[in-house]
Amino acid sequence: MSTPPNNFLVISALGKDRPGIVKALSKKILDEGCNITDSRMTVLGGEFAVLLLAQGHWNTLAKLENALPDLQDELGLTIISKRTEGRTQSNNLLPYMVEVVSMDHPGIVNQLAEFFSERNINIEDMMTASYSAAHTGTPMFSVHMSVGIPADIHIAGLREDFMDYCDALNLDAVIEPIKG
Repeated sequence: MSTPPNNFLVISALGKDRPGIVKALSKKILDEGCNITDSRMTVLGGEFAVLLLAQGHWNTLAKLENALPDLQDELGLTIISKRTEGRTQSNNLLPYMVEVVSMDHPGIVNQLAEFFSERNINIEDMMTASYSAAHTGTPMFSVHMSVGIPADIHIAGLREDFMDYCDALNLDAVIEPIKG
């Protein structure tokens, strides 16, 4: 069995939501001899947004890059691509999950980002959502993120600081290790 190619292309696409976009994107990537190794796709308002990582040999990625302008026109999307390297795994980072829920108000994401940035903790993945609370209809906001905590950080102290920080901002929060 041959080793997989070590060449990567990040593709970002944005356009009016409609059925068939994922099919067309994934087919073009497959037809050009590449593979989707990671992706995030969602509908935001009336727009479909995708961020994906394609893997292939240097020549198949070049063919894919050359095919993107036509695909952009065909699908009515704005497509941006960039070559990248494979992600290097750091052995000194501990994977943690952070969940936050509160009444919706401006600045929640910025406040959380500030807390982790000041401690040199990388936010690796984040998903947020606004919704109405059951029964009351109160506007609510939720955040789910994965962070990489450097192994030299005292976890109990970090957890206590984070909970105090969230309490002061009236945010209901949990921080715990990602298992598995």
